[in-house]
Amino acid sequence: MKLLIATRNPGKLAEIRALFRMPGLDVHSVMDLAEAPEVEEDRPTLEGNAVKKAGVLARHAGTWALADDTGLEVDALGGSPGVHSARYAGPACDDAANVDKLLAALEGIADRRARFRTVVALADPTGWSAWVEGVCEGLIARSRAGTGGFGYDPVFLPDGSAETFAEMGAARKNRISHRARALAAARTAWADRLAARPPA
Repeated sequence: MKLLIATRNPGKLAEIRALFRMPGLDVHSVMDLAEAPEVEEDRPTLEGNAVKKAGVLARHAGTWALADDTGLEVDALGGSPGVHSARYAGPACDDAANVDKLLAALEGIADRRARFRTVVALADPTGWSAWVEGVCEGLIARSRAGTGGFGYDPVFLPDGSAETFAEMGAARKNRISHRARALAAARTAWADRLAARPPA
């Protein structure tokens, strides 16, 4: 059965394909569509954005769609950047600019506690949708380390690790990450639904 993933981020797509393997599931992304709707992430929560993206794509393509939204929540910053993590340094920013702004905001602050939170939503063309989440607790490092991953990976130290996500290989990261935990919950919650064809 076909499942569309609502992302144009190659790194995120590779992680989802590695983590969301199920018998008979044919995973594609919006990059495989000739025309795909642009969905504005304008909801105030990760849950709202994930459900919106999955629903719009499912209705457009007429098949199941899966979307996620991830936020980095830093305790000393009151939970920011949170839902604005991808655009923390501005609408046209890149990963490097986001990390620069985060490190500057935490300059001189001893409390580095943070967590990655991923919400994964599934929707079908009829309007049904549901969501699950995964959380990975950790710390924000004082400087970048590692060249792997994407986003805030070079400065996120998961609990129990002396290495950032960017220093780990993909296999190790995919055992402990927020996205891995959310997708594991998704497999458990939606295995029966994804084994059947979506209603017309």
